[in-house]
Order: sequence, then structure tokens, then C-alpha cells
Amino acid sequence: MYPNLYFFLKDAFGVDPWGFTRYINTFGLLVAIAFVVAAVLLSKELKRREQAGLLLPMEEKIVVGKPAGKAELLFNLAFGFMVGYKIIGVFLNDSQVNPQEYIFSSKGSFLGGILLGGLFSWLKYHEKKKQALPKPEERKLKIFPHERVGDITVYAAISGFIGAKVFDNLENWDRFIQDPIGNLLAPSGLTFYGGLIVAACTVIIFARGKKIGIRHLIDSAAPALMIAYAIGRMGCHFSGDGDWGIFNTAYRVNEANKIELAAPGDFDKSLLQYPEYTRQLVAEYGSLDNIPHVAFKGSSILPNWYWAYNYPHNVNEVGIPMKDCAGSYCSQLSPPVFPTTLYEIIASTLLFLLLWALRKKIKVPGRMFGLYLILNGIERFMIEKIRVNSTYDILGFHPTQAELISVALVLFGIWLWMYAGRKFQTV
Repeated sequence: MYPNLYFFLKDAFGVDPWGFTRYINTFGLLVAIAFVVAAVLLSKELKRREQAGLLLPMEEKIVVGKPAGKAELLFNLAFGFMVGYKIIGVFLNDSQVNPQEYIFSSKGSFLGGILLGGLFSWLKYHEKKKQALPKPEERKLKIFPHERVGDITVYAAISGFIGAKVFDNLENWDRFIQDPIGNLLAPSGLTFYGGLIVAACTVIIFARGKKIGIRHLIDSAAPALMIAYAIGRMGCHFSGDGDWGIFNTAYRVNEANKIELAAPGDFDKSLLQYPEYTRQLVAEYGSLDNIPHVAFKGSSILPNWYWAYNYPHNVNEVGIPMKDCAGSYCSQLSPPVFPTTLYEIIASTLLFLLLWALRKKIKVPGRMFGLYLILNGIERFMIEKIRVNSTYDILGFHPTQAELISVALVLFGIWLWMYAGRKFQTV
């Protein structure tokens, strides 16, 4: 596992990387990549629909030739200062400091902030000066939907992160009550469906204001959302952020930190060997008997870690101490668990390829997104059966938040597919 870029570079190249690479969080980096990939695919699909006459531009009035205003210069100064204060501070800071503690602390480089803030402000001033006209002019421009992908991505990222945080803390209310500030600021602890719901509402509101056809927009976004989910799950998997499955007691972790087949009784021995970790599990599940686990021996065609994984060096530092490891991120899970993040990466990638192949064949607007909701909901509902998550008590049933939302999405997806078929003509 690679909690940050430092661990990846060290493992890949066998050298001690620059200390600042410790501050580049693996999960955050891959989530950023997911947004970039999604934006590229969304733009490509919007252009295709524009060329087919399915999406039209909106005419807007803008003023060109104006010099940079005080508000613009002050914003760039403030933004540059914040970035420089932290980013340049990273290069000058002791690399052994915890990255999250540093980012959310008051530590930084004041000189770096001043220099970068001044640079950002000057660049904005210089850019506006080059474009300045003797007399500013009001012009009408036609802006196509694909030209707004940058704005859509920013709105989706910000609102999606907020939604993911809120839904995660609602799902884990007991944990949130114990440390509200820590849970809100923690880099881990995000619920995908919370992000999807809030981001979708935000983008739809934005699209309505810009007169972008909602049905074609969400259809265009369907394949992009699916591959973004796969890449985001890569972030979860490679950082080991806790989105793993229940214990698979058919396997064990040996002295070399490798996965091998377990002998009868190894599960109980593992729990008794590390009392501190066992106490954490008991505190979470109430008793040893309530700890979710199953013994499933997978096919030998695939490596053992496909069926059970120990998530060494996980970013949450959960589990037992690793042998021959010192410093931060020296924990691993023992017994090993189902690597549900890996299963979701594979499933979501295959579903993306399916949606991408069907995008030109499904002609009725709205149906593409309906199909996305159905496939995503089914995939997530199935994976929840072997995934660690908080459950609710509803009339004797104990579903997880994700199961409830995934069922709702499947039902809504089916309704949307049928409604779109009745409501809209094939184009």
C-alpha cells in the first residue's frame, strides 16, 4: 500500500525520495486524476452531441478589454499566498511531520506565501493588460456546453466532497460525535453516494441556469462517472483507506507479511495474538462473536491476495504491527480481508467499457443515465454483502446506507428508463 507518493516512489525505484512527496496523498492524487479523466470524457461526449445538433450553445454578453480590477488582484494575491504558504512550506518543512497535521496546522512559509501571492497577482495584471482595449467593449459570445466542463468539474468536486463528508458522518454518527472536527477534516472517510447525490443536484442547478439540456448532459456524464468511480476506488485500494471487506478466515498473514492458506483455528489465534487490535474490534462490533467473517477459499488460478489481503502500510494505520517496519504506516490487517476495492475497480472498469460502447446506440435521452444508475446500484449492492460498513435496524432488517441508496438508485434508474422511452421520441 502507498499512503502517499513517498511510499510509491520508494517501492518502485528503491531510492529515498524527496521528503515533500510525503505530503502528496495517494487517495487525493487519484481522486484528482479521476476528475480530470471524467472531465475529458464528458467534454468529448458533449462535443459529439453538439455536432449531432442535440445540444445548443447559449449566447452570453461579456465585457472585453477591461484592465484587472482590485477584486481580481486581491483574490489572486490571497489564493497565491495560501498556496505558497503551504506548498513552499512543504519543501522547507521536516519531512517526518504528519502530512495531515501539517496541512491543517498554522505552519507554513510566510515568505513563500508573499512571493507566490505576488506572482499570481502580477500574472493576472499582466494578462489583463495584454487584452486591454482603449475602450472596453460589450460583446455577445456563443458558449457551447463542452466549454463549461471546467466549471462543471469544479462545482462537482467541491459539492461532491461536501456531500461525501456529510453522508459519511451521518453513516458513522457515533464516531463523528466523539471527534466532530477531526472527522470533518480527516482526508479519509468519504461516502461515494453522498458525493454523487449532492454533486448531481449542484450540476443540474448550474446546467439549468446555463440552459444546457439536462437529459443529454446526464447521459454524457454516465460513462465518465463510471470510470471516475473506478479510479477513485484505486485511490481507496492503494492507500488502504478502510473501504475493505470483512475478514476471510480461509487465509492468514505469515511472518513475511504474505498471504497463505490458513489452518483450522488460525482466526482465533490471530485475534488473541494482538490484544490491542482485538480490543479495537470488540469496541467496534460489541464482542468477538459479532466480528463479521467468512471462510472462502478462492480458485488457485488467481493469487491468494485476490481473495484475501492484508493492506500493509494502510493510511489509516489500522491492524497489527508489521515485521521489520519502523515509523509511520507500519500496520497491516491480520487476519486478511476481502479486497472489495479491487473488485470494484474491476467491475466499474468493465461497466465503463459497456457504457462507452452503448453510448451511440442508446438514442432515447435519459436512458443512458438510467442504465448507469441500474448498473452502479447493482454493483454496489452486491459488494456490500462482503464489505465492512455500519448498518441500520429497520423492521428486523440490517441494511447499510449504501444498500438503501443503491436500491433506490436501481429503482429510479428503471423508472427513468421506462419514463424516457414513453416520454421522448427516438432521435
